[in-house]
Amino acid sequence: MTMTLISAADLAARLDTPDVRVFDVRHDLTNHEAGRQAYDAGHIPGARYLDHETELAAPRTGKNGRHPLPARAEFGALMAAHGVTPQTLVVAYDGSGGMYAAHLWWMLRWLGHDRVAVLDGGWQAWVAAGLPTTTEAAAPVQAEKPVEPGPSLAGAVDANAVLANIAQPSFTVIDARAANRYRGEVEPMDPVAGHIPGALNRPNGENLQADGRFKSADQLRAEFSGLLDGRDPAAIVHQCGSGITACHNLLSMEIAGLAGSRLYPGSWSEWCSDPTRPVAKGA
Repeated sequence: MTMTLISAADLAARLDTPDVRVFDVRHDLTNHEAGRQAYDAGHIPGARYLDHETELAAPRTGKNGRHPLPARAEFGALMAAHGVTPQTLVVAYDGSGGMYAAHLWWMLRWLGHDRVAVLDGGWQAWVAAGLPTTTEAAAPVQAEKPVEPGPSLAGAVDANAVLANIAQPSFTVIDARAANRYRGEVEPMDPVAGHIPGALNRPNGENLQADGRFKSADQLRAEFSGLLDGRDPAAIVHQCGSGITACHNLLSMEIAGLAGSRLYPGSWSEWCSDPTRPVAKGA
């Protein structure tokens, strides 16, 4: 059974155990300093900050999307530098309904590490529960030998596969961006508006309840099953703007028991960087 969510109470009970590592991945795509500032202003005791722009992404070329995946070996070395071993339970949290935490969850599974969970409700749930916070940076840890990438537990496809799939469909793309971005009415982040031809739309915000926690497994299963309309979850590929919020849909399908879908990490920001790739608009 894939680990998915952990409650604030459950994390609080495990916070002092040595085999737990908590990562604060709060971030703002329009203000790249905001996550670090939020961490410095207060965070879960022992939590370690990771930056989505500089640590969890490879250098951008203008053709590989806004958050290209780092090499697996480099990401394994980063995790080891924070004391992560194959036995470590990693818990990720953010202040954005879990979208950045879900991306770290996916990346660790891509690395071959399955002991990873997202804090349900994130920073807000922790604070609302009256649990302790601190402004002290996490103490340095003994770096472990690099976490060797194991067999990946999370599948990915590249732009060529997505392009080939338009002519000869073998999977269905689900776009996690807001509906008006999907339809191509607005595009606040990338130079081209629209979506990948044939993609369905499931805005990732629809996975959450009003309090910022994920909907129940049963509700998510009902909603995604309606969207999938009989399609095999293993024949689903998720994308968004740059491969982050797509992981929120992927995590939600795992919560729902609809396991095995894949990610297109480059997503729209990579797709639209090549003018020869087709673009669709409208619903």
